[in-house]
Amino acid sequence: MNLKARLHLYEADNPRHKHWIHRFLGIYWLVIALHFFAQLGAFLFIPAYEIGTREFYLRILLFPHLFMSAFTIIAFAICRFWPRLSFHALSVCGTIISTEIIHLNGDIRIISAAMLLPIMASAIFFRPDVTWFTAGLQAVALLFLYSTDSGFRQFLNPFDLIAIPLFLLVGTLVMGIIIQNGRGIAENLETTTLDKQELMVENVLMTTMAKTDALTGLYNHMSFHEFYDKAIDFGAQGYTFHLALLDIDHFKSVNDKFGHRTGDIVLARVAQVIREAIEPTDIAARYGGEEFAVLLFEKSFEQAYAVMETVRERLAALHHEELHHKAVTISIGLRSFSRFDTKEAMFEAADDLLYQAKRAGRNRTVAAVSAKGNR
Repeated sequence: MNLKARLHLYEADNPRHKHWIHRFLGIYWLVIALHFFAQLGAFLFIPAYEIGTREFYLRILLFPHLFMSAFTIIAFAICRFWPRLSFHALSVCGTIISTEIIHLNGDIRIISAAMLLPIMASAIFFRPDVTWFTAGLQAVALLFLYSTDSGFRQFLNPFDLIAIPLFLLVGTLVMGIIIQNGRGIAENLETTTLDKQELMVENVLMTTMAKTDALTGLYNHMSFHEFYDKAIDFGAQGYTFHLALLDIDHFKSVNDKFGHRTGDIVLARVAQVIREAIEPTDIAARYGGEEFAVLLFEKSFEQAYAVMETVRERLAALHHEELHHKAVTISIGLRSFSRFDTKEAMFEAADDLLYQAKRAGRNRTVAAVSAKGNR
């Protein structure tokens, strides 16, 4: 769903809408409170206030503010329990508050500006139709006041009858321009965000493709050496890790007899067995052709040896339908890091152990803790 569609679909659980609705309801409470204390202050400190004490407290102070507070509470309840009616509730509540304030202060020439409050509140929905709906409510309220409130009507001159509607119209148009501009900014931001997200996904995919072997899904030769360099640094700090080199026995005969497509299937299955046997902290790579390399971390020599034996035994027991239900075996050379090892020395030692396994009859693991001891 694009931005335009989402802007016209009010989501009841949208936390952003709830936040701004509650903030504007809070502003309504503030307006009511400020008006209450302004009226009280005017009565107490303006000597020429032409109204009796009892009439002031009941007709000017108590009843109108209870009336405005009641509608604010109703609006809050509607926004909470019927969120799809929130903009109606906010607009009607703002119209009632502004109308009541104008009714009580009709002798103040600029008091009609209070009708801009609900119009401004409607802009948070980013919908021009909501703003025009609210502006229509203000027009109805203004006509109602002019028709029923003689006190308000007597303070209006012919210029006011033209200026006030134009003032509200201009205010509505300004809000409409702000909304349109805001929608344009939001749409551009959404487009930019989506473009960035697509670029990030593409970068991740390209990075993944650059680091992994397409056939097996394991890391490729280049990525293995990056991890291997880090493992050597890791070992130089006193930590133990192990390097295993694995080679599929007689793999050339598989390609020659059953075809390279079948050979690819076998390679992928071998990779899957390796992936399932190692831990997430370990690194498995297709080193080249039918040869694989595995870096094992956070394990003792015995544990690393057991993992490699698990891989070898599972593959020996796995029969491939494409090979007429025969299995393929692997030979493994396993070497543990020694503090005297260099990158090249450790790799050559593991490679030598692999060829020892080949010469000893294949389908076996030959391992060494250091250059001086074989297992």
